Amino acid sequence: MPAPNYRKLILGSTSPYRRELLGRLRIPFEVVAPDVDETPQPSETPRQLACRLAMEKARAVAAQFPACVVIGSDQVADLDGQTLGKPGNHARATAQLQQMRGKTVIFQTAVAVVCLETGFAQMDLAPVKVRFRELTDTEIEHYLLAETPYDCAGSAKSEGLGIALLESIDNDDPTALIGLPLIRTCRMIQAAGVKVL
Repeated sequence: MPAPNYRKLILGSTSPYRRELLGRLRIPFEVVAPDVDETPQPSETPRQLACRLAMEKARAVAAQFPACVVIGSDQVADLDGQTLGKPGNHARATAQLQQMRGKTVIFQTAVAVVCLETGFAQMDLAPVKVRFRELTDTEIEHYLLAETPYDCAGSAKSEGLGIALLESIDNDDPTALIGLPLIRTCRMIQAAGVKVL
């Protein structure tokens, strides 16, 4: 029998949020930036985009480290089938939050685990339904100045002050909204050869 954690684990992401979440498992891992074009393809749904990018990120890093178990993940905010990505600046974040107020947004969070040496490849999706409050323009402005969530899909950090923007959250994997569904991640990396407990 191989020793526990005989496969090195790599997180194929530069996201500080995913790094912090994976760190909660208290198992060693490295971080490698995936070189992947995140441009949506024509007629690609938010769900399809998140799944494709999660797998492409995992495969891109696995190509450099074929003996390792690689995690790739992506999150896309889905407003009535429209893709809302990372706003990147204040103006776009304001527009996103104005568009989402009073509505339900599905945060499509996909995770993929790949090990090329063993031929292991799994992908799963953890959709999170988020209902936004009827926010005023003043509330949106105060929030954005306080938290500057310009690197977050949908412009809201639920793990911080962004929770005040929300009316409800409905999901089955509590960390999915922050960016990495750990229940699904644990299941897949264990299947790939990384012992968690």
